[in-house]
Amino acid sequence: MSSLFIRDIGRRLSQAGRLETRVLCVYGSQDIPAGAIPTKSVSRCIAKAIFTMAVRGDTPPIYLGNSVLEGCCPGGVSWLGFSDPVPWIKYFVSTGAKEFADGAAEYLKVSPEVAEESFKAIGKIASLGKYTVIQACEDLEEDPGVKSIFCFGTCEQIRNMCSLVYFRRTDMYAVLAPFGPSCATLVTYPAGMAEKVPRNSVFIGPLDPTGNVWFPPNYMALGIPVQIARQMSQDLEESFIVKRPRIAYPEHREKIYRLLK
Repeated sequence: MSSLFIRDIGRRLSQAGRLETRVLCVYGSQDIPAGAIPTKSVSRCIAKAIFTMAVRGDTPPIYLGNSVLEGCCPGGVSWLGFSDPVPWIKYFVSTGAKEFADGAAEYLKVSPEVAEESFKAIGKIASLGKYTVIQACEDLEEDPGVKSIFCFGTCEQIRNMCSLVYFRRTDMYAVLAPFGPSCATLVTYPAGMAEKVPRNSVFIGPLDPTGNVWFPPNYMALGIPVQIARQMSQDLEESFIVKRPRIAYPEHREKIYRLLK
């Protein structure tokens, strides 16, 4: 099964998570794939465009490149490696500064200094190529050099997929929930675009609350390096997903949560 096609990996991960949304992948390309549209045609926010693509099956591949950056979120452009980080971002994500955007702030970090050190911990971000392409795994006949695969699901679905990550591993910290925008959780980190980000980890999130206005409250996302996604898809039959499906996805549940009411 080592020769699984990308579409097969996507199909098997969808099976593992019983996902209702499409499993997507990211890769770099020197050319725009046939039928692909700029991310801004779907949304200014790159992460929102990606989620829309996962939900709406008729959304074509989307791409980002230097020729189509206008109209995109400046932060997303830098997090995908097409520009240097904007100098004032450390103020914007923390407590603000009057001289930058009239003091607008997100209060995600306690101070500009802490924000700056956090960005240093990520390191330099490099784009995947002339164009960064997001496409549904099911639409790929051949592997164009996929770097990572990502999916969206309910909390239970994503919990089960996280457990599958550990099926063959001995380390206990393979799934990480790092700071950063939603597009970094989906693309930058799992695709290995950030210099100092672990290469053998899966990323869960997003943790950025600014996306809560469009991201469903009962959903989570998982960004998976392609080599880990391949192993997960190969492990299905041996794992609890297939051998104990009623444990992974119970038909009858205890209603303890009712005590919260």
